[in-house]
Amino acid sequence: MRIMIQDGGFSAAVETLGAELVSFTGNDGFEHLWQGDKTYWGGHAPILFPIVGALRNGKVRIKGEWYEMGRHGFARRREFTVAEKTENAVALVLESDAETKKSYPFDFRLTVSYSLCGGALTTRFLVENTGDEMLPFTVGGHPGFNIPAESDGVFEDYDIVFEKPETQRCPEIDLAECLINFGKTNFELENETTIPLRHELFYHDALVFQNANSKTVAVKSRKSGRGIEMDFSEFPMLGIWSAVNDGPYVALEPWTGCATAVDEDDEFLSKRGMTLLAPGEANAHAFTVKIL
Repeated sequence: MRIMIQDGGFSAAVETLGAELVSFTGNDGFEHLWQGDKTYWGGHAPILFPIVGALRNGKVRIKGEWYEMGRHGFARRREFTVAEKTENAVALVLESDAETKKSYPFDFRLTVSYSLCGGALTTRFLVENTGDEMLPFTVGGHPGFNIPAESDGVFEDYDIVFEKPETQRCPEIDLAECLINFGKTNFELENETTIPLRHELFYHDALVFQNANSKTVAVKSRKSGRGIEMDFSEFPMLGIWSAVNDGPYVALEPWTGCATAVDEDDEFLSKRGMTLLAPGEANAHAFTVKIL
């Protein structure tokens, strides 16, 4: 089921399947969210939970047992329930059940909320431990945005622009196994704010940034200034990604954790960025996107 929210000429649409954002339009009617052309990538903005990225061989050990889980977890393939709806906001809920426990043996409640205000769209993840043992998880967003962000121009007219100068060593990602190698560098920034956009940046998968100085990152045209800006300040990691086959979009992905690293074992609790919630506790992270 598709749910619409609106505010001041801006609108967004969310599907109950996966609580996935499927549209974000400006007050000029331009569609900024990638529309899932399977030639490049069939997604829009999947929710990543209870893992971000891939596991080694798609498996992980939890409490001494082996479990299988697909890349980015199962939330994006589950039907959510609408918990609350207003003109400019909606909240959707997924709770653990017998099916989720086949791959993730924990009790949880995940609430994904979207709210539109003044042309800015905020996505909020609230994870609650509804069980009687520690709840480990990572969570993240994966919204893709149409580039160019207007009716004319080309992909190469755009820059990735951080709020503050960044010195980063983006790790390599194994394209075959989708594991991260923090011992090797895919891309570097040296006290820089700007990366000229080009498809070749993504021929080795995402650029992964850790503990950035910046609270915001933008993808915007150096000619018109049009584009998208994201506040990811509540997340320690950021992935920036596009298709290896020159897709006309860029995904900005705030993460609390990441794929299994080549130097990690297969224990779930060993994964980088793992959050642990005690019984009855809750944890929230939000990011905001605005149209430039």
